[in-house]
Amino acid sequence: MKKNTFKVLFYLRGNHVNKDGTSAIMIRITIDGEMEQINSKLTIDPKLWDSKIGRGIGRTQKVQQLNNRLEDIQVILKDHYYDIQRRHGYVTAEMVRNAYMGITQREESLLKLYEQHLEDTKKLVGLSKADPTYKKYERMYRRVVEFMKKKYNITDIPLREIKLPFITDLEFFLRTEYKYSQNTTYKCMKFFKQVINKAIRAGLIGVDPFNGYKISVERVDRGFLSEEDLTKMMSKTFGSKRLEQVRDVFIFACFTGLAYIDLRNLRVDNIQKMFDGRLWIVTHRQKTNTKVTVPLLPPAIKILKKYEGLFMDGQLLPIITNQKLNCYLKEIAEICGIEKNLTFHLARHTFATTMTLGKGVPIESVSKMLGHTNIQTTQIYARITNTKISKDMDELSRNLGALDF
Repeated sequence: MKKNTFKVLFYLRGNHVNKDGTSAIMIRITIDGEMEQINSKLTIDPKLWDSKIGRGIGRTQKVQQLNNRLEDIQVILKDHYYDIQRRHGYVTAEMVRNAYMGITQREESLLKLYEQHLEDTKKLVGLSKADPTYKKYERMYRRVVEFMKKKYNITDIPLREIKLPFITDLEFFLRTEYKYSQNTTYKCMKFFKQVINKAIRAGLIGVDPFNGYKISVERVDRGFLSEEDLTKMMSKTFGSKRLEQVRDVFIFACFTGLAYIDLRNLRVDNIQKMFDGRLWIVTHRQKTNTKVTVPLLPPAIKILKKYEGLFMDGQLLPIITNQKLNCYLKEIAEICGIEKNLTFHLARHTFATTMTLGKGVPIESVSKMLGHTNIQTTQIYARITNTKISKDMDELSRNLGALDF
């Protein structure tokens, strides 16, 4: 990551003379002021040594062979230096010394740990992690690899070398190279921090490089459909069976709040008659493995009956890929005159806002039906619509009717 000052010096071990009158030739490696010493295993008569140039004096065959050997050692040390710099982007005198002596230093690197993190996460897919979540982790790994190559021209970095500037440079890279929004960048940096936290817990990083780093979530107004929008869509007759089925699946999600992956996994045995004699959806969110129970409203029951018995393996609805759903929903929005960016996830927002919170359902009940692990997540949907304000004020007017001023 930075250019080092690298020097090799040969000198005599001055405090010891061998029985034959020779002295050992020592090697001093200096990198950025850090020094390491090695015994070259070579000796020479001190009278034949030039301390200024670090070589033997004379033209005898023995001296020439010694100097050639010293030149070879210097070349070998330089090769180790450049090899370590290329592989790690970071070199110490100790690393060069160990490489020369054949000692393999245990160097924990970022990508080695990151790859292990991905491997561990992949094993949790289908248990506590969803496959789309794993793919996000994998995508961030590729972004980090690309970032290191473009910013520092390195293929990996020792964990101990990751400091705050590395973190802030990574954020800047995501924002400029990929034009990530505030919230997308926040999520990506959160994924990366999980890897750093793993290194800290394992004792591979002494000081958290995220100390002093701050990035916050930007609150956004999540879209939703109004009752008027829903009425347009529900009453529309489509000439295409494909669009009709997509509309039905979307409306079902608007009345149940299920995310795409949970709706795709929904089967006959997830529809159960409960204590109140009504039909409920009883399932688990794949994203968080949280239990979800949602009473079925009449429109949702009507859609289930429409497709009852038409599919194999207990499938309830005509589910296609999320990508195709979103594509067809754009057509439906245009046909119905809905001027909103219609995506399948908008159905979940509509359930939270229009169908429940907007009609006075307590936020605690909505949070449980959505399968949120934290009620603060549900509060994102707790916007106050003009329709809700109007209804509340009508109710207040009726209550104040008896008061006359």
